[in-house]
Amino acid sequence: MMLKTLTLFLFLFPAFPRSAPCQEGVFLKEEEAPKAVFPEATAFERRVIPSDAKLQETIKQRMNPAKTSFWEPSYITFIAKKGSSIVGYAAIVEETGKHRPITFIVGVGMDGKVKDVALMVYREPYGGEVRDERFLAQYRGKDLKAPLLPYRDIRNITGATLSAEAIGRGTKKALALIEIVHLQDKK
Repeated sequence: MMLKTLTLFLFLFPAFPRSAPCQEGVFLKEEEAPKAVFPEATAFERRVIPSDAKLQETIKQRMNPAKTSFWEPSYITFIAKKGSSIVGYAAIVEETGKHRPITFIVGVGMDGKVKDVALMVYREPYGGEVRDERFLAQYRGKDLKAPLLPYRDIRNITGATLSAEAIGRGTKKALALIEIVHLQDKK
């Protein structure tokens, strides 16, 4: 009888639904974020950029045809330095996933290409795989001309399509913001 019960339990156990592991969380604080995308930098200069109508319109034009949300009252950017030399820039952006905002930082090199992306806060119960290094590494070397879309130039994650799209939109927004605010005069 015991053997039958154990066999039945082992057979039926996979059929019982289990709750998914919690995906939401704070993974980087603001003061840690720039170092995550520029580990070689020795200093960071923090700047707050007001998000006014003119800046939003310019970002929108640079991102075209991609669409993004503009609800942030300001953007936090960083100038990454190694000694006295600027090695790049970073911007903290937020984009809505399925229901809630995803906060992340995008590091951009002096060439206007993504150096790295790091997830700071994820607020959705599903789709947190976008935090994985393997997924975020796909953005390295991309610029504003790249679509940054699942099934185009970014491999999608099953069950995280909206989060993957949000990371792409936010990365484009960060690229445009850094180009306008920091790199425009350098070109």
